[in-house]
Amino acid sequence: MEYLHYSPTVLIAAAALLALLALGLTALIARRRGRSHRLAERYGTEYGRTVRQLGGRGKAEKDLIGREDRVESYTIRPLSDAERGRFTQSWTAALARFVDSPVAAVSEADQLLTEVMRVRGFPAADFDQRAADLSVDHPRLADSYHAAHDLALNTGRKQVNTEELRQALVHYRKLFEEMVGAPPVELAPAR
Repeated sequence: MEYLHYSPTVLIAAAALLALLALGLTALIARRRGRSHRLAERYGTEYGRTVRQLGGRGKAEKDLIGREDRVESYTIRPLSDAERGRFTQSWTAALARFVDSPVAAVSEADQLLTEVMRVRGFPAADFDQRAADLSVDHPRLADSYHAAHDLALNTGRKQVNTEELRQALVHYRKLFEEMVGAPPVELAPAR
């Protein structure tokens, strides 16, 4: 049986190469953990929802970073005073409609928020796209938007009661106030 003999220089070079590889791997892991931590901190519950929806942290993080890149290309602007006044009047009318027709009021609130977001510069794509785009700068409001929209969808299937419809409007109100920059408007009690 022959033994291979390596010179000390070759052994030192191999050990140095292994050390560099280990250091590089450690740095890569630390960078990924840092990115994961940054994204989890920024997106909060939206991070967890996206991980569950896409089936893994890697896919979710790629999606969230893609959202950031996409939204960065938008020209999001504040509303003019006239636009803010018009939307606030429409919101007040939707809330007043709740007393006699809670389902219509929730539907109107959903459509109104879609219009507000479109005017501000968010593409008026489907709900999932709007919610994803919203989550970049307003991650805590994305939860409210999802909850309100889910309740609004269930109204067509008659699976919600008046209290749930009121909750949908409360969720929409949070988003409306943020998107419009208007002072809060209180809900009238249901009949």
